[in-house]
Amino acid sequence: MKKIFTVVIFCLATSFIFAHDINYEKVILRNWSIEKENRFIEGSFYMYKNDMVYIEDINSNIISIPLSKLSDTDKAFVLQKSNKIAQFNQSTPSIVSSKLTWQALFNFQFWLVGFSLLGFAVYIFNFTEKKKLKYLIPILAVGLSVTLYSFTTKAIKILPPLFSPAFIDSAFIPFKPNVHTFWDNAYFYVDSKGIPTTHDMMVGISSRGWQQQVPIPQCYIGSNAWSIPLSPVMSSNPIPVDSIHFTRGAIALAVNGVPIFNVHTNTGVDSYLDGQLDNFGGHCGRADDYHYHIAPLHLYSYTSTSLPIAFGLDGYPVYGNVEPDGTPMQSLDANHGHLFKGLYHYHGTASAPYMIARMAGQVTEDATHQLIPQAAARPVRPSLTPLSGALITSCIPNATGNGYNLAYTRNGIKDSVVYNWSTSGVYTFKFYTSGHLDSTKNYNGFLQCTLPISTGIKEYSNPEEDFVIFPNPTKGIFQIQLKNNILQKDVKEISIFNLQGKIIYQTKQFSPTIELKNVPKGIYLIHIELPQKHLTHKLIIQ
Repeated sequence: MKKIFTVVIFCLATSFIFAHDINYEKVILRNWSIEKENRFIEGSFYMYKNDMVYIEDINSNIISIPLSKLSDTDKAFVLQKSNKIAQFNQSTPSIVSSKLTWQALFNFQFWLVGFSLLGFAVYIFNFTEKKKLKYLIPILAVGLSVTLYSFTTKAIKILPPLFSPAFIDSAFIPFKPNVHTFWDNAYFYVDSKGIPTTHDMMVGISSRGWQQQVPIPQCYIGSNAWSIPLSPVMSSNPIPVDSIHFTRGAIALAVNGVPIFNVHTNTGVDSYLDGQLDNFGGHCGRADDYHYHIAPLHLYSYTSTSLPIAFGLDGYPVYGNVEPDGTPMQSLDANHGHLFKGLYHYHGTASAPYMIARMAGQVTEDATHQLIPQAAARPVRPSLTPLSGALITSCIPNATGNGYNLAYTRNGIKDSVVYNWSTSGVYTFKFYTSGHLDSTKNYNGFLQCTLPISTGIKEYSNPEEDFVIFPNPTKGIFQIQLKNNILQKDVKEISIFNLQGKIIYQTKQFSPTIELKNVPKGIYLIHIELPQKHLTHKLIIQ
């Protein structure tokens, strides 16, 4: 009996000692003071967005607090953090390698505990009566499992981003400059106005599906940009995308910058089957914000089937009816996705659930059934009610690019809404019946914004001050010249990959002359890894 007790104590002790490494991530907790409520929250800064501060408490729960409710000291801390992130984004980002880190395998504590347990198990088996082994074996198994789990948790925490910013950005490049991208060490951000440029809007909405909303460009820019996690984490209990959860706001972002909502409306119906969507699976919400409700498969007319057409706000990409390598789509799981070559992704289909059935990644849903954090639309007028019998026939932008003419028929009569916005933020709506003006309404709204200039692949290229490529464009043979006292021996690896993220060339040492044979014409990325930084530049093969 004493030996059994000794085994239990040993297993628990090793598990406790090596599982509770509180400084492993070097997370600094802060006492946040909520003024006027006389309460405090202990946690670490997570994000500042839309005047809301997101704090991750000690239990990994995300708490959102308006900035105005914090103490002056905490406000200053948040703004300082936010400014640092902004400065980081203004600098040229570098590509984060997606290779697996095997640091855990060289963890001294892991092997120490492992061999100790093994030696202890041999001792027990050699000097314990056989009839008592049936009690000791389960105890040893539990102790070993708990101990190894503690190291598994640590190994997961040191994994780099699953999807490199370069890979994610490659999906958005075909739609630039109508989208703009940037990133930090946690999120990939997308600036957009939420208006598609490859198809018209609103046409095809049934006679019972139009709620009198019209498309108005939104300012999903800067602190209100769309955010995609770079290191998504699989959820052990995925939240369903149904008539209860995520009925407000977006669940994904299409690569043309248009948000994608739950196919179920806030009344619980399938918006596609109910005829509420246009010919491309979209319509406008109460804030006059255009968005899709089904997978935007039509975008494959403008991009490659090897690239995602969207990204879930949990961080996982969405493909069409083929796999990234062009092979037929494999069977899907309950989330409407699967693992493929070690990475998880969703698929879009023409039938329900259309795209995401459950959020495979860990996400936070607030009390309003909205996934947070996410960008927010801004209404300029009160929401209206459905206009029974109205069938939209066209939605055409005006000649000056500051409004639309939306035409519809109702009871055999041709009606229209002509609206525009001024540089001072005044939105004017004119309602016509059979060509005659019925009424005019003016609203004071937000100032229309301008997207930052996107230059496609240069968004993640380093300045040429560190190295140059010549000739570029090239026929396949080119030279690399290092600058700014960078030595050839400093180069740890040179990689060249296409816009689908596939490596076409790689060497572990510096090579001043590189020859690429049988490589298709197009744009590629050359990536040089140094001890302290990564350098990336565009390579054009003609």
